[in-house]
Amino acid sequence: MRINSYLRREITQTLRNAYPADIGLFLRFGDCVVRVRMNRPALKAGLSDYFAAFVVGESDHNIDITVHEAAIPEFFHDFTAKTPDPGKTKIKEASAELSDGRIVRKLLTGMHFIFGQGDNLAVGPCLANANQVINFINNRYIEWSLHQGGLLGHAAGVRLPDAGLALAGFSGMGKSTLALHLLRYGVDFVSNDRLMIKQTDRGLTMSGVAKHPRINPGTALNNENLKTLLTQADRSRYAALSKEALWHLEEKYDAPVETFFPGSRFVLSAPMTGLFILNWENENPSPPVFAAVDPGRRQDLLAAFMKKTGLFYHSPDGNTAVDPTEDEYAALLKQCDVVEIKGGVDFDAAARFGMAFLENRGVPARYSDDLIPDLLRAR
Repeated sequence: MRINSYLRREITQTLRNAYPADIGLFLRFGDCVVRVRMNRPALKAGLSDYFAAFVVGESDHNIDITVHEAAIPEFFHDFTAKTPDPGKTKIKEASAELSDGRIVRKLLTGMHFIFGQGDNLAVGPCLANANQVINFINNRYIEWSLHQGGLLGHAAGVRLPDAGLALAGFSGMGKSTLALHLLRYGVDFVSNDRLMIKQTDRGLTMSGVAKHPRINPGTALNNENLKTLLTQADRSRYAALSKEALWHLEEKYDAPVETFFPGSRFVLSAPMTGLFILNWENENPSPPVFAAVDPGRRQDLLAAFMKKTGLFYHSPDGNTAVDPTEDEYAALLKQCDVVEIKGGVDFDAAARFGMAFLENRGVPARYSDDLIPDLLRAR
């Protein structure tokens, strides 16, 4: 099918007429309900399985998405390739601007995503690229949440009933690995990689994204709860690698929280009591050092947490999105305790301190540097 229009509403209507999507699924993400309609039962089965913790009955909804298994459509639009993120070289996406929205093309798969002003559509070989459909659904929720106010953070999140902890880190520092170590203590899981943070009348809050933890082989090898995630052959293969090789290995596995951590739940909201920023060194033999920092004075650390909205965000008025500044992030993060973790890598020690932090509901406003080791020993 060849698509010629520059109007999002005409493009989506054409595709919906050609590939009717009348199979419905409703998902509740916090206080937001998403209706997903699709044209293949297998799509519903796959999405229902992945989002099992969030499936609800038919209800009023905030977001509407249609998903169409179809031949890759042909667009005559001029697409602009997206510059790879820092440290990456492969160009994976391109986009075309419409008068009332945007088209994003996945260059490796042929999947196309059309969205703007609350109209959201995925089309192409969806069954073969279910992960991209899942990401699109989650990105629509991120957009909706940011439209309600708040900032986007690049962080994992965990919580106890009355306290929540965000975990950020520079590339490859292991925020997801630390989150899974904390799950062994029975905390709930809030998010793997994205948080929307917002000031409310209840204080600073964080909302997560319904994406299962994506972990590397080293994490699976060193977490008892994840021992069945790998086959015995893979465990032997990975165990033969050096610590340094494991640290940099680019292989990922989904680890559904409630499968591997039965005492934990996958929830999407929590008070944001604190933020840990991992800035430790893999080759440093020293124990980790936990130091409270002022985000206004340590804006060098904010890059580990700040996240641009990216191609899948479309502003409510259709204008080019303007990402928040370091000062805006610093002002919001001053509402919680921010701790930098330096020294050598020790996930067990960091998890023990994280639990002490959560049970104490944060580091007290006034304390000496000696207090943090005391809290750690108290576990």
